[in-house]
Amino acid sequence: MRYDAEHKQKTRSKVLEVAAKAIRQDGPDRIGVASVMAEAGLTHGGFYAHFKSKDELVAAAIGQLFEESRARLQRETEGREPAQGLAAYIDFYLSTTHRDTRGAGCPMAALASDLPRLPEATRLLFAEGARRLTEALAEKMTAMGYPDPQSLARSTVSELVGALSLARVETDPQRSDAILADSRHRLKQRLGLEAAA
Repeated sequence: MRYDAEHKQKTRSKVLEVAAKAIRQDGPDRIGVASVMAEAGLTHGGFYAHFKSKDELVAAAIGQLFEESRARLQRETEGREPAQGLAAYIDFYLSTTHRDTRGAGCPMAALASDLPRLPEATRLLFAEGARRLTEALAEKMTAMGYPDPQSLARSTVSELVGALSLARVETDPQRSDAILADSRHRLKQRLGLEAAA
């Protein structure tokens, strides 16, 4: 049975959503094509209508992860004054909900340590996704009038990713919560966002 292009695209999108969640939860090396296809409600044989290999699936899913992250940044900042939007994004990013929901959220915190072991093409896609997300943040900072918004955005992303990563590996819940709270406070203080809410 032949399907039209729209159906094929919807199916591919569903597979990418499932693969993206699996990559966040288990890492790119541990996902299996058969389990991703089953979770998407499809047969293993149908995989090759959409992807040539598991590596291609992983690369495409990483692109999907960054699209989801950029959409989250947009949702947190949309309809708000720039300072309020940036403060809301920091609050979301360094929240216990984001920390505890490994199947969703930022791919940088979830995958940075896995990337050196992946094929170069996948690493390039990851780096491009990280750059685009950082640039989206820099655009918000430009609108706020910060000097050198590109550098500030890179520094902010590094602090966000680092704090979330450390909070996720901390085994003591109180210390983990403190990492998030301290980082939220210090980052908003550094950016002059204490009054923005």
